[in-house]
Amino acid sequence: MAELKPVAVITGASAGIGAALAEIFAERGHDIVLIARRAPQLKALADRIAERGKSRPHVMVVDLARPDATARIAEELRQAGLEPQYMVNNAGYGLLGAAAKLDRGEQLAMIDLNVRTTTDLSLRFMDSLARRKGGILNVASVASFLPGPGMAVYHATKAYVLAFTEALQVELGGKGVKVQAVLPGITRTAIWTAEQMAGLPPHMVMDVEVMVDAALAGL
Repeated sequence: MAELKPVAVITGASAGIGAALAEIFAERGHDIVLIARRAPQLKALADRIAERGKSRPHVMVVDLARPDATARIAEELRQAGLEPQYMVNNAGYGLLGAAAKLDRGEQLAMIDLNVRTTTDLSLRFMDSLARRKGGILNVASVASFLPGPGMAVYHATKAYVLAFTEALQVELGGKGVKVQAVLPGITRTAIWTAEQMAGLPPHMVMDVEVMVDAALAGL
């Protein structure tokens, strides 16, 4: 059996923080696997990375909220002869509004993505992460630190991501696997419109490149 190639697997990679993380991992010489739902954006990012003389990323178009998503990812990696050295769990979303008024199904789907998928992908590839002396990068939020009326379930999911990641860091401390949580605040990505950011003090808004550079320095 041929040796599997180590890769950095990045979810939610079609735009924003995920895309920026992918570009920095590629610049630092890693082979990349890009995962998200939007095929055109993933292809454009893969093209952009390849045009810079880096290895063309492997693209997976996957809806990470589906129950079978993580098993599908594992199988496709195996068939491609790849194994994670770094697992970057960036995919996630939030819903704005009172929890009792928002669609319950949509909120449960958010829990599945933000919590269940992040947990599964953090644990599923532990053998290869340890063997490759790699790491896990989980994108949480400053929302992890406090309850969020108006975004109650989102804040709760991000509190979970932070607590889970901090505990995992301790558990894996002697196994050679680095574990990092990233807690961005308001970052200049497509999630925030120019109108939403217009009234905010400049020190409250972070450039995505600065944020991901700090995240990888910590990892």
